[in-house]
Amino acid sequence: MITTPTAPSDSAAPDDGAPEVTTSTALSGTTHIRSFVHRRAHITPGQREALDRLMPQWSIPYRPSILDFEKAFGRQAPTILEIGFGMGETTQKIAEARPDDNFLGVEVFNAGVGALLKRIEESGQTNIRIIQHDAVEVARDMIAPDSLAGVHIYFPDPWPKTRHHKRRLVQPAFISLLASRIKPGGYIHCATDWENYAEQMLEVLGGEPLLVNTASGYAPRPDFRPQTKFETRGLRLGHGVWDLIFTRPAR
Repeated sequence: MITTPTAPSDSAAPDDGAPEVTTSTALSGTTHIRSFVHRRAHITPGQREALDRLMPQWSIPYRPSILDFEKAFGRQAPTILEIGFGMGETTQKIAEARPDDNFLGVEVFNAGVGALLKRIEESGQTNIRIIQHDAVEVARDMIAPDSLAGVHIYFPDPWPKTRHHKRRLVQPAFISLLASRIKPGGYIHCATDWENYAEQMLEVLGGEPLLVNTASGYAPRPDFRPQTKFETRGLRLGHGVWDLIFTRPAR
């Protein structure tokens, strides 16, 4: 049975009340503040049906043990970790455009997982797998060091209020963990439409000794990251979007 929290809409900022944000204890004994909240949100009958029917085929259960990519995907190929894929539109389009790469999507919310499962079935793609679990724990417990070709973090919850910034996903400890999981020559690509969060991302990524910026500041949006409907609407209204691409230099 799937018992995962539901998500706010793409356009919703965290509420101003006291959202239920929990801490979890990792195998190492350290704790982290989760960057998502438990909320009630709508899930369509189609998304629910996809969860019930397609999860066994395309999902990987969270386990505190290293994941064998070749076994999980049925082939040996570069693997990209997609963190917080929302409704799965971008993940599906990138995976379709890059059939020679594997895409491991991590998302906690039922509606988004159900939506991506529907997209997988409709497109007939076989290079996407889903883990429905907290991304920090997945990266720490299931991803081997020096194993990923890349990491995508697109439009994570900005937690705009200053007192909530500690709940943002892009923090030094997490980026250090991700950098250790990327192969030399691999990359981390972040994107946000909140300028303050972009500044924080630039500071955090720039402060990680394993990573090097590919640009002098923010990077142009690469061709492989499609512009979503939500992003297009924001740009039309004059909102900015910032991409950051850092690599782990080859030895």
